Amino acid sequence: MDIFESLKSKISGKNLKIVFPEGEEIRILKAAVRLNDEKIIVPVLLGDESKIKELADKENLNIEGIKIINPETASDFDEMVDKFVERRKGKNTEEQARVMLKDVNYYGTMMLYTGLVDGLVSGAVHSTGDTVKPALQIIKTKPGTKLVSGAMVMIGPKDERYLFSDIAINIELSEEQLAEVGVVSAQTAKLYDIDPKVAFLSFSTKGSAKHEFAEKQRKAAELAAQMAPELPIDGELQFDAAIVESVGKQKAPGSKVAGHANVFVFPDLQAGNIGYKIAQRLGGYQAIGPILQGMAKPVNDLSRGCNEEDVYKLAIITAAQSL
Repeated sequence: MDIFESLKSKISGKNLKIVFPEGEEIRILKAAVRLNDEKIIVPVLLGDESKIKELADKENLNIEGIKIINPETASDFDEMVDKFVERRKGKNTEEQARVMLKDVNYYGTMMLYTGLVDGLVSGAVHSTGDTVKPALQIIKTKPGTKLVSGAMVMIGPKDERYLFSDIAINIELSEEQLAEVGVVSAQTAKLYDIDPKVAFLSFSTKGSAKHEFAEKQRKAAELAAQMAPELPIDGELQFDAAIVESVGKQKAPGSKVAGHANVFVFPDLQAGNIGYKIAQRLGGYQAIGPILQGMAKPVNDLSRGCNEEDVYKLAIITAAQSL
């Protein structure tokens, strides 16, 4: 089954609400209308209602039944301010909170925190920092998880599915943090019907090159295997050893991962970001994400170069993450 048909079947009939802080953006509006028409999720748009309606009229879009909230005039604004101040535990005053919650990302994140919605999708016109900062301050990470990372689901021409991480958030990580990314990425992979086999990538396979970079990936793989002994995890592995069976047998005989890996932990953000874009642009793979991992509730960040289809798909992913 197509990955999105599978996700749709999981969320169908559950009336999951996704808030879109950038409701005045045409790509967001078109995706929200499509989702609403198909009754896949319940979209909530933030912004100036008159501007959104004017845009909808201009584009001949039917927004009947879609909830629109302007944070600056919301009936629950004062209540949200009080809850935000309480959540921040003295780090922000009421006066500061009143300014901050007029920001659509902060208000939308508070909606998620208070349970008014099930997930948040932003980033079409805001930076990753604008999306992630409120989430880290308000939603925070899952119990037992110390950091947020970014994963990309890569889908091939024949529905091949892989997960690349971290490709969006952390420039460089410690061995312990890389191990956590590996375990969390395996959990993410299961959401997309990927039976995870986790490879910690390097320019070396099993000591074929001696360098602290390769050693770091080896130690990270060992730590990840200790954290999740039920998962097939191995490293350090070169990409060909990780994905090509014949090469894996030659370079890493006896490995349960080599030659069969489908979850790849890159050594740093440079490698991960470059790697997924090579697969996307030269390999013809569809890149879905970035998907934020480790949050207590689902918050996802769009690329500012996204299109309507990207918004539509990431909203479906976000809804599925809330289950």
